[in-house]
Amino acid sequence: MSCEHLICARCSNPVVDGRCPTCRAARSELHRHGVSVPPALVLAALVALLFAALVLQGVYG
Repeated sequence: MSCEHLICARCSNPVVDGRCPTCRAARSELHRHGVSVPPALVLAALVALLFAALVLQGVYG
């Protein structure tokens, strides 16, 4: 879906222009891409992978 043809009910301008807070909120909601992953979760996954690699190296090394 695109916001190019949407008209804001609050300011009656195209949403793509983002002239009012409602337009900007709708535009950011439509243009949100992918799933946002918290940086702490990524860091925890990397630490877990590092730990698993060290354990496997100790078992097979």
